[in-house]
Amino acid sequence: MTFDPAERIVIFHEAINGMDIEKMRPFFAENAVWISAGVGSLVGRDAILAGIRQYFSDYPDQTAINHRVETLTPLSGRAVWSVRATHAKTGKSLVREGEETITFNEDGEVVSVDVTDYQAF
Repeated sequence: MTFDPAERIVIFHEAINGMDIEKMRPFFAENAVWISAGVGSLVGRDAILAGIRQYFSDYPDQTAINHRVETLTPLSGRAVWSVRATHAKTGKSLVREGEETITFNEDGEVVSVDVTDYQAF
């Protein structure tokens, strides 16, 4: 069976949309890197999951939609997405649109996520 980065991204995003940190844990390599204005620049599985946990605490009603998911290389893919959410404490609406390039290792674990927002938020 051939590894399909686009297919893995869809499954990965389903885990994120489920907002279950423990279901996300196996997706990340131990030394993964996440670079995002929303979560910050984080190194290591535990740091990434802590950042995501805080993001979910701030935006517990987040809904994200993939508009396009594509394979770039045998071990990487790109997703174009939009996010809508409301900040739990301030009530301020969040609207994000952007893309991310995700790179996997040979075991199908995420080794890097590089997020580009199309506008500041």
